[in-house]
Amino acid sequence: MAGERERRPAEARSPRMEPLARLPIFLALAGKRAVVAGNGPAVAWKAELLSAAGAAVEVFADSPCEELRALVVQAPRGAIVLHERAWQPQGFAGAAVAVGGLDDEADAQAFADAARAAGVAVNVIDKPAHCDFSFGAIVNRSPLVIGISTDGAAPVFAQAIRAKLEAMIPRGFARWADAARRWRAAVQASELSSAARRRFWQLFTGFAVTHPEREPVQSDFDAFLRQIRDEGMATDAGSVTLVGAGPGDPELLTLRAVRALQSADIILIDDLVAPEILDFARREAKKMLVGKTGYGPSCKQDEINALMIALAKAGKRVVRLKGGDPMIFGRAGEEISACHAAGIAVEVVPGVTAAQGAAARLGISLTQRRDARRLQYITGHGANGRLPEDVDWASLADPTATTVVYMPKRTISELATRAIAHGLAPDMPAVAVVDATRPGETIVTGTIEDIGARLAEAGSEGPTLVFIGRVFEGMSSRQKMPQSPAERASHRLASLGA
Repeated sequence: MAGERERRPAEARSPRMEPLARLPIFLALAGKRAVVAGNGPAVAWKAELLSAAGAAVEVFADSPCEELRALVVQAPRGAIVLHERAWQPQGFAGAAVAVGGLDDEADAQAFADAARAAGVAVNVIDKPAHCDFSFGAIVNRSPLVIGISTDGAAPVFAQAIRAKLEAMIPRGFARWADAARRWRAAVQASELSSAARRRFWQLFTGFAVTHPEREPVQSDFDAFLRQIRDEGMATDAGSVTLVGAGPGDPELLTLRAVRALQSADIILIDDLVAPEILDFARREAKKMLVGKTGYGPSCKQDEINALMIALAKAGKRVVRLKGGDPMIFGRAGEEISACHAAGIAVEVVPGVTAAQGAAARLGISLTQRRDARRLQYITGHGANGRLPEDVDWASLADPTATTVVYMPKRTISELATRAIAHGLAPDMPAVAVVDATRPGETIVTGTIEDIGARLAEAGSEGPTLVFIGRVFEGMSSRQKMPQSPAERASHRLASLGA
């Protein structure tokens, strides 16, 4: 558009993995040897876990406790052999892992050193300094298995999280995960295209999630294959999905948006999308920045349309990821029309628009029976980068309306002056919200007469909204939602525990 500085679409780097205290790995121990030394319930529990994973467990204990003796008789999976003597260094030969339950620090050090000398990964119970690996808390829906670790810092916290996950994940998922293991080879051998195979697993997952307690049967497998074949070439055809990323807080993403991100081949990203949103995307998906920001370098809309259509015609599932809701000041109409003209299937996934997100954080309803019977969204940024000439000033001056102005950072003072000249009361409350719902969210309160100066004085960068209306009367003295990430996290945890 006029006034834009051009830029080219560019590949975006996937978000880098944050540092890990421990690398979560899942060991294949079936038929492999595991050495366990020590005594007591904690040692018996570790031996039981190793047996459940299929390991052949050898336990060394001078005077084995009852838990260990009972475990030998009822091993979960792999055999457990009990040696009623102390461990010896030569006993590590050929072992895959070693676990020690040794209270004495010198004994623990000797056990760890001997295991490592034999090339065996070691865990010494409750002694992180001697551990090459840790067990963590486990949610077992095998072959679906979830491990939770706090690197030994807060085991009770890990157990609390495990309890919540246990309540959330149906036990029937174990049967569906096992069915996936059984059916994977048949899907690979079915001569389906890669897109059709992915479609099969999408159908499988959707059905499993909605029917978790049903026993998977062959007729389910056949039904999924039949549906894919009925869909025919549409499965392999490319498509475009316009996805609303919301105002910034990743927790405001819809489930449908998450599903779209997880099935995308290529994601075209606006600059206003919060980086954390991409954590929900399929890691293999290619990400491209096609930034459009007011008053900054922007990709041409025609260029974005052409790229989007070319990728879809090449058979790719394209997600056009937009901040807020794509249907509100997001140029969705132009992109939908371009897709229709090119014969490309296009779908829209709505998002929480910035006005909704900001109003929820402020805790103020935008419509109230006494003060506001009408809500209107306008843009403060025209095609030429200046205040639009076709603003309905009479509507803006209506004292019973709540107005939300999008992209007004450079035009709000001019808008206020002209609105007042057309009858808007100079003392009409106004609130500016910068970076709504994000960690750096800034709220500036005032009146329509002074909000421009107050916003400039705050000096905040980022996407900005200005709210105008009587519903914000006394806003500066109202209790606001917690602003810092730590405060918000404590509120969320409190609500989870409620």
